[in-house]
Amino acid sequence: MPAASRRRRGWSPLSWERRGHALLPMGAFLRRVAFNLMLGFGLVGASLVVGMWGYSHYEGMDATQSFLNASMILSGMGPADQLHTHGGKWFAGWYALYSGVAVLAIAGLVFAPLLHRVLHHFHADEKDFNPDDDKDAKKQ
Repeated sequence: MPAASRRRRGWSPLSWERRGHALLPMGAFLRRVAFNLMLGFGLVGASLVVGMWGYSHYEGMDATQSFLNASMILSGMGPADQLHTHGGKWFAGWYALYSGVAVLAIAGLVFAPLLHRVLHHFHADEKDFNPDDDKDAKKQ
């Protein structure tokens, strides 16, 4: 396999190794996991801020009540307080639909590096695990 064991140059959180590339070193892999975790937390935080704004705007809830209701909907538990306005009910419905999709997408984003590494590990050659050994063999 001539394309096997190609070394990657540099690291970017948006570029993933392909089948012919060597297994990503542990440090770079942990940076990728950290990047995806931070991106996931950012999306959860942004979703929570939008939910808090909506409950505050449409239902006149204070920050604590808005946080409680937005976090309950975002986690899939359902609203904590009864809604009184039509705008609040419409917002809660759309926010619940968004939250269901967002939670699945964020979970996929967070677990993608782990799943990718497992699948890449299964498709890797022996040279891909120890690319430095291949260099030593060529020198001799």
